[in-house]
Amino acid sequence: MLGNFTYCNPTKLHFGPNAMDALAGELTHYGPKVQLIYGGGSIKKNGIYDQVVAILKAAGKEVFEDPGVMPNPTVEKLYEGCKIARENDVDLLLAVGGGSCCDYAKAVSVSAWCDEDPWEKYYLRMEDPDNKLIPVGCVLTMVGTGSEMNGGSVITNHAAKLKIGHVFGEEVFPKFSILNPEYTYTLPHYQMVAGIYDIMNHITEQYFSGEDDSTSDYLMEGLMRSLIHSSRIAVKDPKNYEARSNIMWVATWALNTLIAQGKATDWMVHMIGQSVGAYTDATHGMTLSAVSLPYYRHILPYGLHQFKKFAVNVWGVRPEGKTDEAIAQEGLDAMEAWMKEMGLVLHLAELGVTQDMVEGIAKGSFVMEGGYKVLSHQEIVDILQQSM
Repeated sequence: MLGNFTYCNPTKLHFGPNAMDALAGELTHYGPKVQLIYGGGSIKKNGIYDQVVAILKAAGKEVFEDPGVMPNPTVEKLYEGCKIARENDVDLLLAVGGGSCCDYAKAVSVSAWCDEDPWEKYYLRMEDPDNKLIPVGCVLTMVGTGSEMNGGSVITNHAAKLKIGHVFGEEVFPKFSILNPEYTYTLPHYQMVAGIYDIMNHITEQYFSGEDDSTSDYLMEGLMRSLIHSSRIAVKDPKNYEARSNIMWVATWALNTLIAQGKATDWMVHMIGQSVGAYTDATHGMTLSAVSLPYYRHILPYGLHQFKKFAVNVWGVRPEGKTDEAIAQEGLDAMEAWMKEMGLVLHLAELGVTQDMVEGIAKGSFVMEGGYKVLSHQEIVDILQQSM
């Protein structure tokens, strides 16, 4: 393990079929006004909304509804949520939904009492909050982002054609999260597999950095093997509790900061994918699946040691009689085969990307350090072209 680090994760998790039973107890720690955040209404169809509202009412809470959170929360929606929170002086932001709802709740948390434009302060200047924060709680209904146990918050500005994530400190992490794997059963197949790939890519973004003997790598290899195994079961049997519970648990640990310890990390796939999303509003996990293989094949020669480990330890590639390059390439080929098996998008054109968008997407892809190679603008363009 290289470097010095301090690890703390303040989020309390309640996991399992009876996880919602813990919500009433959690509510006792907060004042009477709750802003209930949710998306397009699926929680009303599957009964989760009624369950949550009944618990809030039984706890004597005054509920201020904030519906309509979109899959890629916009800056305009953020301003709307801030208005609700500020005008009603809410005591808790309760996000019921997937990662977008959790991300949005954290953005409202830091922005409602900000005396500046939060887009400018947090997403362009990347400053830390220095104002009053509103605590966040989550009831998770879709897995992938890990937002239920981290400080990340991604907001889209369509006018500027930018989709930017800010990873806030532990003071912005959800105070508690309710994780019932059964709540994910009704998710459409497309959204389920997009979430699965988001999980996978969170791990690989951290795995493909460094070449030391790192405990974090061993943890990541186990998480990836578990995800691959459970994903194959879930796509055939979406209501298999064991598979769905393992996927939900892997999603949380893939991005709650644990496996990043001692790692440089490389988030370039996310930077390119988010820029694609700013132009197309495409499903996040699919933007990642479309660009990741060309990116990883591009950087493979610079991180050959790690790509070889990935092939052998995650995909079971037999190394005997093969060069390191052949082993590493076989690992990525195995990942591609799994991605096809899952039904993931492998080409940007499927997401509505056109040739005239490529330059703009490349310009909007923030160049990250920490991986095996810092990309030039032309290299990003080349990767996008290969992804088409």
